[in-house]
Amino acid sequence: MLEQEKQSDATEPPRGVAAEAKPVDGSDKASAWTTAHEIQQVALLRLLEAHQYERVRKRRWSILFRSLFFLLLLLFWYEWRSVSGHEVAKPERHTALIDIQGEIDHESDANADQITSALRAAFDDKATAGVILRLNSPGGSPVQASIIHQEILRLRAKHPTIPIHTVIEDICASGGYYIAAASDRIYVDPNSLVGSIGVRLDGFGFTEAIKRLGIERRLFTAGSDKAMLDPFSGLSESQRAHVQSTLDALHQNFIEAVKLGRGDRLQDDSKLFSGRVWSGDQAIKLGLADARGSVDQVARDVIKADDVVDFSPRPSLAERFARRVGVETSRVLSAVGFQMLGGNSRLR
Repeated sequence: MLEQEKQSDATEPPRGVAAEAKPVDGSDKASAWTTAHEIQQVALLRLLEAHQYERVRKRRWSILFRSLFFLLLLLFWYEWRSVSGHEVAKPERHTALIDIQGEIDHESDANADQITSALRAAFDDKATAGVILRLNSPGGSPVQASIIHQEILRLRAKHPTIPIHTVIEDICASGGYYIAAASDRIYVDPNSLVGSIGVRLDGFGFTEAIKRLGIERRLFTAGSDKAMLDPFSGLSESQRAHVQSTLDALHQNFIEAVKLGRGDRLQDDSKLFSGRVWSGDQAIKLGLADARGSVDQVARDVIKADDVVDFSPRPSLAERFARRVGVETSRVLSAVGFQMLGGNSRLR
């Protein structure tokens, strides 16, 4: 036994001395080389794929940025064309058209700033043979209407050879007619609504309602008439008379503007300035309008310039988009509301 242990100890390498590596045959070397080669190929392919993906991604972003840049250029070009509020006029002799649509108010498209700017551009264009105001408005602010009225009179005096005519479509009432009265002639459709030469001030009074509900109105003012139009406060006779005298003064300004514009064409009718509305043919008989006519007819037969160039002010692209979104949102909310209420009523 002792001899066997000594022999085994003699065969083991001494401690601290590394054992010699076993020789590797040829098949193991070939297998290891093949594995390393495959790993390199896979790594290289992945690197090429990543590089190709990066190139495609950069190309896509480049195309996107170029498209956006081109779109912005188009938008700037469009805004530059319409920055003065009208299209680039044709070089030949033409009729300038300005649309006044909807309520006349400083917050609407039919405001004095935009309309007077379009008027000046139309009159200053050397190729303008005449100007047509296409009116379709129920009225609005007397101040905005008066500013436009005065600007038309000024431009008529500055450019006496350029006539300006009004063509009324569906309705031309109150402040709309205030503007129309400043033109040389007024043309209507037989079914147009014309007139409403008057002034109104709307409001409600809830004094009896809050008394019945036991509600006390606590209002502090400095000035006895400061809260004169407060719907929860009473209206004295002196205050009522003051409001009426103010409306009468505004009405008189309106009447004088119409008389100045229409002159002897106005008929002697006690209801002419009562605030009534007449049809197109009735307005012609009363002298509020001159004849029947459309934009094309007036441009062709009166101004003698068939080509019509639109000088109407236009909202910007952003404003139109915002309005469109607002309209669609209101429409959807209205539809949802009607569906929730289960109502099939329609306003006619």
